[in-house]
Amino acid sequence: MSGPEESKLPHEPVLYQEIIHALRPQRAGKYVDGTLGAGGHAWGILQVSGAGGRLLGLDVDPQALAMARQRLAEYGERAIVVQASYTELSAQLAMLGWEAVDGILLDLGASSMQFDTAERGFSFQADGPLDMRFSPENPVTAADLVNDLPESELADLIYRYGEERRSRQIARALVQARPLQTTSQLAETIAKAAGGRSKAEHIHPATRTFQALRIAVNEELQAIEQVLPQAVAALAPGGRLAVIAFHSLEDRIVKQYFRRESQDCICPPEQPVCICDHKASIEIITRRPIGPAEAEAQANPRARSARLRVAEKLAVEA
Repeated sequence: MSGPEESKLPHEPVLYQEIIHALRPQRAGKYVDGTLGAGGHAWGILQVSGAGGRLLGLDVDPQALAMARQRLAEYGERAIVVQASYTELSAQLAMLGWEAVDGILLDLGASSMQFDTAERGFSFQADGPLDMRFSPENPVTAADLVNDLPESELADLIYRYGEERRSRQIARALVQARPLQTTSQLAETIAKAAGGRSKAEHIHPATRTFQALRIAVNEELQAIEQVLPQAVAALAPGGRLAVIAFHSLEDRIVKQYFRRESQDCICPPEQPVCICDHKASIEIITRRPIGPAEAEAQANPRARSARLRVAEKLAVEA
């Protein structure tokens, strides 16, 4: 099956065929795309699920939702598009009266169209304001963090969310350069503090700091931790949860959650007898994460770091 008409979209859905294969859309099935974006994955799910299939698409980004509504218009009432965070998954399903769904997709992180829109401030490739918010309703911007946080807290943030070993010298330089208002100012200050591009890393010296600020502004890791239990609880037996992560911090949370919820006992190894009463709720389908095929990685460089993990809901024991 071919993918959606991506020439009409600013965002090419990553691992499109892999997602369709993982979720196995069924006729009359109910599905959730918790990170709707421009609607590329959702289009495919609705296409395969046939006339009876329905999909709830959630996103906090009004720019993305406008594009998704246009892309999914052909499906009419089968596509339900809502401006909401996937952390509100349980509440949104309750409002629809959906007791269980057959598949859920979470495509984590920022989208290509967000990176490509300079005024959103996600990238240093083009000058723009230090924003980095997924939702304009978020009161905190990257400029707020860069200009207001104490140096030690800023350094900790850059290290924790960007895994940047030069976090302290970068934070010191940012504090000295305040106020910083644009992506170019931020990137140039970081580059000077970090000593330029490392030959071993092959990335711009500001890459990790930009990642850290984006994650902090949108509380991305906390959101993942909130949504995973809701997603598993919302699945019908045999339903599947597919999660695409783009960096190690996201992927680690998903991996650890899947591993824990696929085990009957989560007591520490030194505990001789199980006292936790924990029961496995999912089966891990992907023992190793699925990455993009070489052709996709070459066509879409941003897809190279994508890692897909899939789990299936187990039947509840009587």
